[in-house]
Amino acid sequence: MEKRNSQSNQLKTAVIYARYSSDNQTEQSIEGQLRVCNEYAEKEKIIIVGTYIDRAMTGTNDHRPDFQRMIKDSAKRKWDYVLVYKLDRFSRNKYESSNYKHILKNNGVKVLSACEQIPETPEGIILESMLEGMNQYFSAELSQKVKRGMRETRLKGHFQGGSLLYGYKLIDKKIYIDEEKVEIVRFIFEQYANGVEVKYIRKQLDEKGVTHKGKPFAQSTLYRMLRNEKYIGIFRHQDEIFDNIYPQIISNELFEKVKSKQTCYKFGKKSVSVEYLFCRKIKCGYCGKSINADSGTSHTGAIMHYYKCNGRKLNHNCNKSTVGKDYIEQIIVNSIMEALSNEKIIKDIVKRLLDAQKELANNNVILNMLTSEKKKAETALDNLIKALERGIMSNNTNKRLNELENTIEELERKILIEKSKSTVEITEQEIRSFIQNALSLEIKPLINVLIKEIVLYDDKMTIYYKMLGSNISPDGSQGFCFYTEERSGYIIEMLI
Repeated sequence: MEKRNSQSNQLKTAVIYARYSSDNQTEQSIEGQLRVCNEYAEKEKIIIVGTYIDRAMTGTNDHRPDFQRMIKDSAKRKWDYVLVYKLDRFSRNKYESSNYKHILKNNGVKVLSACEQIPETPEGIILESMLEGMNQYFSAELSQKVKRGMRETRLKGHFQGGSLLYGYKLIDKKIYIDEEKVEIVRFIFEQYANGVEVKYIRKQLDEKGVTHKGKPFAQSTLYRMLRNEKYIGIFRHQDEIFDNIYPQIISNELFEKVKSKQTCYKFGKKSVSVEYLFCRKIKCGYCGKSINADSGTSHTGAIMHYYKCNGRKLNHNCNKSTVGKDYIEQIIVNSIMEALSNEKIIKDIVKRLLDAQKELANNNVILNMLTSEKKKAETALDNLIKALERGIMSNNTNKRLNELENTIEELERKILIEKSKSTVEITEQEIRSFIQNALSLEIKPLINVLIKEIVLYDDKMTIYYKMLGSNISPDGSQGFCFYTEERSGYIIEMLI
């Protein structure tokens, strides 16, 4: 027993960090990295207790969410190594690589490469430095080659990929006018230039049976078309203009006429430079459809801005009334600021989150089951050893002894992995800092950071918050209510 426990204490643990660079690569790249890293860990008898993965993230800088989370988590000293497929997955910038390795080293963590065997000798230091320098060089060289290649493609007038603009077709990498659609494009521009609103242009297209990618035109699509310079043959890339890629469909005069009539559009709606704070955040409490920004003209000619249920707008028989933009935004913002500036409420949030975190840790079904199985196996092993001490032997004794020891060792490994899943614990200070930092932001960033969703009725609203530890709410799905008030005719509930 003492020998087995001693071996268990010497087990090394690691997390895997995997990354691929762009959308041109796929999840298969991640799968391959994880497979090689797991094979290496098995060979070296290292237990993998977690993974950190950044998808479509370049390694030339450190703006990678899971990478930063991994660096932060290393301070908790829960594992010994960061295991990567190759060092270029960790970073392609040798200065940043050196800096973050130094941070990890101070936290007792070492970076291992599954494919590059670097000895722990003075020569190994030189080899690792050379590999990191080469990674940065090849990354810079590849970037230059790609940029040169893409510019050559543009100079030749070839299509660079992506979504093809309506009204054009692709033949052998060259863009041509689609004669079946070109008149539709001209119709859209001419109608708008003559003062027809986009929603009525869309209605006419629907009546004609004209679709875009098999679906009716969306108003946002029409707005983007009306602003797109490619229809006059201009393609811009950074400071360069290319006139040999898209054939001109709309005359310069018609395009300028349309441009002069356009105002500013937000979220695909005409809003005359007005920003709607809660677009894509509000859902109708009656029909479940999104509530979007909209505008109209009053009997006095003034432009009115409001939020309108998409279910009602699309004739889905929803009776949710429209609500004035400034009116509802002021109610919500004031409620948020007052609630999260109240020390009593903050104390309640902190207590409820920490209690829920503790409750989840205590009710880890898998961990409890593994622990129970381990106790049973240890009891069986103790009974077998006592039987041996009394001289009770059989042909299967040694076999059973080995089976129990292997079972206990495997259960210890699984318990360690399961415990590692709940090692990221939030603290009271982290919750308080999160709230304070959010409240110091401008209104729009504050909303993006704090608000997950708002369910709006005519007389009630429920505000769901994003919060540190919100994934550990007691009832899992709905979270818990930490604040309720009545304000300006609305019952307001705030949930995490």
